[in-house]
Amino acid sequence: MDLSLQRLKTIFRFKYKRHTQKVLKNIFWFLTGAIITLILLFGVGSLFYQTLYNNQIYPGIKIQGKDFGGKTKADVKAYFDLRNEKIGMSSFVLKNDYGIATVSAKEIGFGYDSTLLSEQAYLLGRSVNVFSNMSIIVQAYTGGVKLSPSYKFSQQKVEDAISEIKAKVDKKPIDAQFKFENGRVTTFKASEDGQTVNLDLLFQNIHDKTLAVVSAEKPISAVVTIPIKIIPPAVKTEEANNLGIKELIGQGSSLFYHSIPSRIYNINLAAERLNGLLIEPGEEFSFDKALGDVSSFTGYKQAYIIQNGRTILGDGGGVCQVSTTFFRALLNAGLPITERHAHAYRVGYYEEDSSPGLDATIFVPSVDLKFKNDTGNHILVQSEIDLDNLSLKFYLYGTRDGRVAAITKPVVYNQRPPPEALYQDDPTLPLGTIKQVDFAAYGASVYFDYRVEKQGKTIINERYYSNYQPWRAVFLKGTNPV
Repeated sequence: MDLSLQRLKTIFRFKYKRHTQKVLKNIFWFLTGAIITLILLFGVGSLFYQTLYNNQIYPGIKIQGKDFGGKTKADVKAYFDLRNEKIGMSSFVLKNDYGIATVSAKEIGFGYDSTLLSEQAYLLGRSVNVFSNMSIIVQAYTGGVKLSPSYKFSQQKVEDAISEIKAKVDKKPIDAQFKFENGRVTTFKASEDGQTVNLDLLFQNIHDKTLAVVSAEKPISAVVTIPIKIIPPAVKTEEANNLGIKELIGQGSSLFYHSIPSRIYNINLAAERLNGLLIEPGEEFSFDKALGDVSSFTGYKQAYIIQNGRTILGDGGGVCQVSTTFFRALLNAGLPITERHAHAYRVGYYEEDSSPGLDATIFVPSVDLKFKNDTGNHILVQSEIDLDNLSLKFYLYGTRDGRVAAITKPVVYNQRPPPEALYQDDPTLPLGTIKQVDFAAYGASVYFDYRVEKQGKTIINERYYSNYQPWRAVFLKGTNPV
């Protein structure tokens, strides 16, 4: 009995399996036929649809909400060309600290890229991928396909518009030069960064204004910053030497208009003899020692000096212009000044570009100007004289240590008028000749405060006084009857 039941079950499973396989086989072939039929139908339908819209954009292709279905590429291009005419009346103001250039959107070809948009709209649904085409066509017909707008402008025309500004901006980087011989720097040039207009960022800045310009109901003026790109030098100052001379730490300047030729000569000579000096860390620098002998034996000419209460011709007149300028550089650098002397009276040269009180006289070897190099690195002295504009500058190079220097505006008080003019007979001059050899100056007392801070602490806090005597004019009267 058990064997018969087991046999019946085996026969039933066999017949059921054969029946199931037959059913699945029929379903497979039915579905395959259906799919092939659908592909053929879609293919025929797609071919019919493409024929129906031959050379036309498929319905539902939209750009900025406008349906261009049934339109040709020429229609799309004409539509956006018309939009560009309105956009062309807007303008771009391209500006930075070097200048301003204003250009219309039309001049730089700014607006919709009508040619590209017409091509893109037409090619949607016309790729080599049949299934992709059918998907896009159905999607466009049923719900629409949005094509993002494309914009353009001529980068070359933008460059042309800012050419004058770019010429002012462009500067090549300067590599550092440093040559040290016999304790003196004979060749020195600090490195300088170069710069140019950052065109890539400028074009991006213009692109960023696109939405505001194209969507404006009326023509607008879009302001665009012309960015500058810094170009570092190949050799920086700190890489050219191992003395800690890497950057400018202080500078001073003065003018010497109306100087006689011999005074100008002496200023140039003295400034040149200080140029290239290296001051070691911890060294107390003496201006007199660095300058050396000031006389005709060392190349100086006669010019006016102050001596024994008179302004007279003497060797090296004008050297105090150099010490005064150097004093101003020391103040600017925040260095400790250990010796300084004011002039006996107010000298007009030193007030041509400065308040009174910012001068320093020297008289080798007794009256000196000194300071201490407390920066921890060498200091390089560089002088620069402009004989065309009669100006002198000193530059001090080293390593900044965070100190910040400040001087108050000089306070002038106790002003006193000059004495009456003095006339002296001079038998060397023809009778009746009057020659002025000294000039009147008001007397005054002046002071200013010099304060230097470093890392939040005051490291120098001094008050500098100058007491200028009133100075009389002196005239020589010729007594020689000839």
